[in-house]
Amino acid sequence: MKLTAYVIDGHTLDIRPAPRERDWMERTDQRYAYRCLPLDMANVHGWELLCQTGFSAEWSGGDALDDVKVTPDPGTSAPAVSHFGYGVLTFHVPCLFRSDAAVELMVTGPINRPRDGIAALTGVVETGWSPYPFTMNWKFTRPGKVRFEAGEPFCHLLPLHRPLLEDVSAEWRPLSEAPDLHSQYHAWTHSRGHFLQELPDPESEAAREQWQRGYFRGVDVRGCPAEGHRVKLRLPKFTRAG
Repeated sequence: MKLTAYVIDGHTLDIRPAPRERDWMERTDQRYAYRCLPLDMANVHGWELLCQTGFSAEWSGGDALDDVKVTPDPGTSAPAVSHFGYGVLTFHVPCLFRSDAAVELMVTGPINRPRDGIAALTGVVETGWSPYPFTMNWKFTRPGKVRFEAGEPFCHLLPLHRPLLEDVSAEWRPLSEAPDLHSQYHAWTHSRGHFLQELPDPESEAAREQWQRGYFRGVDVRGCPAEGHRVKLRLPKFTRAG
């Protein structure tokens, strides 16, 4: 798959592979939030667009365009404006992304970076053919002021292979119809209950382990390794062509 960012002449683009680190995860006791591998891996799935300048934005609570006031840092231009009204803050992305025909680009907020007072909206862009730029939009959740710093991510990009979604055969079944999976689930449930019961005892094996590592290690309850299990993902940087 090829993904190209065609930067509009006269503009620049700050884009990076999404990093693993999150400030709030760093502040958890012993950085335990990183023990949640699904959370950890989601952090790095895609690329982030970064603010080139810092600014503040404030919403009064109304629906008019001028009910959102954007204030750039001195001597700069803000990368976001009030374009739609209704408490929406709009970032203009200074490039056109093009991809393989079967690939779409999910455009959303920085993953696992919660913000107070404003929430990212999500779109899916057909980058296989579109000559049109897109915007990244955030909606205030209440009247108030927010700030975006220079170098802070404002958008997360994740390519989606459209045929993969369209070709999904989705169904549900009772767990008991899968005897092996049913057995493993109940074995895990029992071990989990025992682990949590022992955890408060500082002399217990559970206290020494601190957390159960089966999923992190990529092994099932019988210790069998999972094929294709990953604990790291390194995405390529966008490089200047030519």
